[in-house]
Amino acid sequence: MNNRPVIGIVGLSDGEPEVHAQLKGIVQEQVDAIARALRESGEIEVIEAEELVCNVRTAKEQAEYLRKMDVDGTVLAYGVFAFPNFSAIVARNGKGPFLLAANLNPDWPGMVAMLAAGGALNHLGIRHFRASGDIAQPEVLERYMRFARCARAVTRLNGQKYGLIGGRSLGMYSATVSMQDWQKKFGVDVDHMDQSELVRLAGEVPEEKVDKALSWLEEYVGEIRYNGGSFTRDKLRTQIRHYEALKKIINDNGYDFVGVKCHYEMSRHYCTECISAAFCNDPYDWDGAKEPVVCACEADSDAALTMQILKLLTDEPVIFMDVRHYDDEHEVMVFCNCGSQSTYYATGHDDYKENLRRTKLYPALDIYAGGGCHVNLMTAPGRATIARLNRKEGRYRLTIIPAEFVTLPDEKMKETTEEWPHVYARLPFDHQIFLDEFDANHCHAVYGDKTGELKMVCKMLDIEAEVLGE
Repeated sequence: MNNRPVIGIVGLSDGEPEVHAQLKGIVQEQVDAIARALRESGEIEVIEAEELVCNVRTAKEQAEYLRKMDVDGTVLAYGVFAFPNFSAIVARNGKGPFLLAANLNPDWPGMVAMLAAGGALNHLGIRHFRASGDIAQPEVLERYMRFARCARAVTRLNGQKYGLIGGRSLGMYSATVSMQDWQKKFGVDVDHMDQSELVRLAGEVPEEKVDKALSWLEEYVGEIRYNGGSFTRDKLRTQIRHYEALKKIINDNGYDFVGVKCHYEMSRHYCTECISAAFCNDPYDWDGAKEPVVCACEADSDAALTMQILKLLTDEPVIFMDVRHYDDEHEVMVFCNCGSQSTYYATGHDDYKENLRRTKLYPALDIYAGGGCHVNLMTAPGRATIARLNRKEGRYRLTIIPAEFVTLPDEKMKETTEEWPHVYARLPFDHQIFLDEFDANHCHAVYGDKTGELKMVCKMLDIEAEVLGE
């Protein structure tokens, strides 16, 4: 799969044939400058329209051409004044999201064309974005890059298939969704599967594959605390089988991302699904490097969708975490979940040896009578963005929280649940705002400040963006 955004570019010109003939070189120069800058970034695949738009016919033809080429979004470039109706036709027949782009050139009214086109699109209710200025300037180029990343996330989310394995866990309303709402709003299909398939397929995993996985874990994981009872080598082998079964379910059913219920059918009678959640979200396992597949604990579907958006936006694993506590001494929110965090976040890099060296496998808590392990680690420090899709009276919004992850002494984990993975996050506002206004017990995160990108994604999806604390 091509992970780079694929962006189409079409240049728009004057509708008078004689004027177009005089000015087409200027229009093409603008298209060439944008295409060249995006290609030179090394991050964007560019597809140019076959000809400049100078009448109604070419507007429709070039829009349909770029749509046929399956672009993630389309840039409409204005080097001179272009008739606004051409932009309206491109937007009606082409592939959005759309970015209207003009160089601030006093010699030619490209900016005028962009504003006129923007007014036409808004009049028709067609959402769009704008980039004005010389693309050779880093801050202007970044507007294009941000648009491309967001367009890819939204476009590729449409048509994906979510595997809901099990049903509602622990009575959580915020974890359940309507398949009709998801299809209508996000273009995502929800496919339900019973957890019994995990048990059935786990029994079919070859012993040599289990042996390989167990040897790999015992070689690289920093500490495995077998206790001779609820957590033994045999129980870890069961967890490995469940993970291999989940991989087969994902592959055989074409799932793009999944949620697994776990509690309490699995965790009380078979084993915890912590190994499955950790390594499904990781960019590696005992078979080598792989594409992370979002797996949400407790079948939290809005969690899974939030994580999938973040993954499509960043190409990185995503944290699943539970809101647990506020530490007054260190002024940090403490996020601590029962063991579903990607081991990638031990360092924030793909070095599985170093990540696993910082990871511990603890015996599952007694309430999880099926036994097995929890996957413990402390998230590495760094700037991060926390996010969560939630609903108020049926309408979706995305809550966004810029944060700073910090590390604390390992002993701090004993104050909550030592066996579970921990995230310590400093928020840029009073923690009471979070406790008063956040509408879920789970939230999710990636490294870096993705606030701008997530706000743009929300606009593309027509959902509210709530930056908490603003």
